[in-house]
Amino acid sequence: MMWHILVMPSVNMRELRDTRRLKAWLKAGKTVELRDRDRVIGRIVPERAKDAPVEWPDFAARAKAILRGRRVSGADLLIEEREKSRY
Repeated sequence: MMWHILVMPSVNMRELRDTRRLKAWLKAGKTVELRDRDRVIGRIVPERAKDAPVEWPDFAARAKAILRGRRVSGADLLIEEREKSRY
């Protein structure tokens, strides 16, 4: 069995003064862990590029595949789902 360990860059509170390294990681798209005495207290997440297109799934095609042409109201779907989950 092979294990892959992903190492996330981390910065201690005192190291926040060195912003060059932090900026380089964020510009590279890496999430940085913020630590206080080797305990993770937060994460700094880079902002996504505004020019990058977002791929949305084709919701209409998914609905058509699930419902197979049936017209069902939201209330009917909820009742049907609740009946499935009963003991």
